[in-house]
Amino acid sequence: MSPGILGKKIGMSQVFREDGQVVPVTLLKAGPCVVVQRKTPTTDGYDAVQLGLVEFAKASRATKPMAAHLKKASADGVKYLREIRMRPGDDDLKQGDRVLCDQFKPTDKVDVIGTSKGRGFASIIKRHHFKGGPKSHGSMFHRAPGSIGASSFPSRVFPGMRMAGHMGTGQVTVRNLEIVDVVLEDNVLVVKGAVPGPNGGYVLVRRAKR
Repeated sequence: MSPGILGKKIGMSQVFREDGQVVPVTLLKAGPCVVVQRKTPTTDGYDAVQLGLVEFAKASRATKPMAAHLKKASADGVKYLREIRMRPGDDDLKQGDRVLCDQFKPTDKVDVIGTSKGRGFASIIKRHHFKGGPKSHGSMFHRAPGSIGASSFPSRVFPGMRMAGHMGTGQVTVRNLEIVDVVLEDNVLVVKGAVPGPNGGYVLVRRAKR
């Protein structure tokens, strides 16, 4: 049993269960993946596996150290690498092993990790869900952030203060999504619910931790 798999988001759709219930789903092109490196407690201090998503990539785009690293596992053409911690009960994967979507089955629970869509410069109302001020005539406080600190002390703005700024393009983890179906011939996982990121974005699918 593999601890996870890498893939790409295809898009959203919907399926009908046998009782007629409509279920929103996301289609993920999961794998094939190759084990590029196996990390062990004796050599690296922890137990993990480094997976690479097998897809076409120009060899000239890889740096010489990365090209040599991929060549050891016969993983030429891999450009998306991610590391997954091993847990008790996982298969003893070795360098060069293949990981396919047949490692998963319907009703399995997974965590999906991706990069959220970029929203550009956003206000505190969109970015942090502030309520804002009164909308009535005469109010001068509609979409302003309000106080950001005291004047005489500490006479500065504390780090981490929620303000307007760049929104999105951050790592997002959606937990405990149910696998509705597995299409082996197309390497597709059908996952219930929404998954972070745009269509065509890379995702990491790991077995649910909780």
